[in-house]
Amino acid sequence: MKNKITTIVLVLLATFITLGGTTSCKSKKRLAKEAAEAEYKAKVAEAVRDLTAILDDETPWTLEEKIHRVQTIKDWNLQNAEVDDLLFQVEKKLARERAQAEQEAEEARRIQEAQLQAQQPRNVLETNFSRIASASNTTQANSIINETLKLFASNNVPVLIIISQAGGFNDYDRPTTIENYLNYVKDQKVSRNKVNELKFNDDGKITEVELIKK
Repeated sequence: MKNKITTIVLVLLATFITLGGTTSCKSKKRLAKEAAEAEYKAKVAEAVRDLTAILDDETPWTLEEKIHRVQTIKDWNLQNAEVDDLLFQVEKKLARERAQAEQEAEEARRIQEAQLQAQQPRNVLETNFSRIASASNTTQANSIINETLKLFASNNVPVLIIISQAGGFNDYDRPTTIENYLNYVKDQKVSRNKVNELKFNDDGKITEVELIKK
């Protein structure tokens, strides 16, 4: 009888342990599922928030940062209708922004290139003014003058010299031509002016010079 009671107790104990283990396993699965659902909902909410902010221009992010954020959200693969719709709209918006940024960069590059091209003859002119003024003899000065005149549309290109500026207006000395001005520098052996502005024709030749006292 005693052995029978012991056997029953052991069976009941084993049953309780089994039931407890099953309940514990089910509880862990339920908790894991709830955690996964909570994480999914949090990511959906985060995605909706960030995508909406990008769409409404309410983020401090650069274009590259926006693109990176969108890719991160896509990698989550949330398969949510609202997120998918926002992704579609945002990607179209960012494509337009990228195209505009590339256009602006190209325009800035062209402007910089034009400025450099305009700066080159300016530098050459000012250097040649100094070379003419400091030439050791007339032959050398004339050689530099002939070299310089090749930059101009003609030897009669007008040269305007600013002698004063006030109220946004310039007061000019008597106009001269580039050939006369270069010969004046040769005769005076001094270069008192620097280039203020140049105008060019379609062939890249200088058509007008504006100088200002150094």
